[in-house]
Amino acid sequence: MDIRQLQYLVALAREKHFTRAADACNVTQPTLSGRIRQLELELGVPIVERGQRYQGLTQEGERILKWAQLILSTWSSMRQELAQLSTSDFGLAGRLVLGAIPSALPMIPYLTREVSKLHPNIEFTVMSMSSEEILRGLEDYSIDAGITYLDNEPIDGMLATPLYEERYCLFVPSTHGLAGKKSVTWRNAADLSLALLTTNMQNRRIIDRAFSSAGCRPSAALETNSVINLCSNVRLMGLASIMPHYILDILGTESGVSAVPLVEPAVCHSVGLVVLNRDPLGPLVRAFRAAAAAFTPEKLT
Repeated sequence: MDIRQLQYLVALAREKHFTRAADACNVTQPTLSGRIRQLELELGVPIVERGQRYQGLTQEGERILKWAQLILSTWSSMRQELAQLSTSDFGLAGRLVLGAIPSALPMIPYLTREVSKLHPNIEFTVMSMSSEEILRGLEDYSIDAGITYLDNEPIDGMLATPLYEERYCLFVPSTHGLAGKKSVTWRNAADLSLALLTTNMQNRRIIDRAFSSAGCRPSAALETNSVINLCSNVRLMGLASIMPHYILDILGTESGVSAVPLVEPAVCHSVGLVVLNRDPLGPLVRAFRAAAAAFTPEKLT
C-alpha cells in the first residue's frame, strides 16, 4: 500500500466517477482502477461496489476511506513541517482550504492578510459552506479550518478560537422610511418584504428564533445562500434584509444601503475559527490559528 493508492481512493469518493477521479489525479482511468483493485487485494476486502459505473463504496470501503483521509492529512502536514525546517527563512508554503458560513466570508481577508504578512507563500482556497458542511468537511479532511458560530450549535471535537461577536441589523435602501431610525424591533421587521439566507444556514435559524421570541413569523420574499445576493436585492430590488452589522462596513457608506440595529430582543452570537482537535496540528493550520488568536475587532480597517 502506498500514498498514491490512498489519493486515488479519496479522489474517487469525492468525484463519484472513475474518469473524473482519474482526471483529477492526472492518470488514466485504467491506472486508477487498477491501483484501487490492488489496494483491495492487499487489504483483503472489497472497497468499491462493482458495476458498470461507480455505485459507491462498500461498508469496508467507507472505513478505509476514513483512514485514508486521516493518513493523507497527516502526510501533508508532515511534508509542510519538513519544508518549514529546510526553508525557515522564507516562511511556510502550501495551500490552506477554508470553509466559512456566508455571513463570515467578508471577514476572511482580515485573517488571510495577517497570515500572508508572515507567510507570503501560503495560498488559500475559501468556500462558502453551512455550519453543518463545515463540521463534515473538517471531519473528512476536505477542509483545513472553518469560520462558524461557536455558541449556537454543538462543535464537539473541535478546537475553537473566538474572533468577534455578530450582532444583527435590518438592512434597507437608504431611501427607506426606516433608514434613519436608531433601532427597529424584530416585530416591525417581520412586516417587511425580506430577503433572507436559506433555511439550511445557521444564520437563518438564529434569525427565525429571534422572530419567534418576538412573537412573529415573517415570510421571506427571497431566499439565497449568498450574502452578496442579499445586499444586491436590498440595493436593486428594494427588499429589506437582516445581516451582521459589519456588512455595512464592507459595502461602504456610498452603497445606497442603510443598517438599523434590531432590538427586542437584542441578539448576539460568537463567531470563530474551528479546527479538528488533533495533535500535532499541521503547520499551516497552526499559523492560521495564531492569526485568529491575535485578531481583534479593531483590526477591521
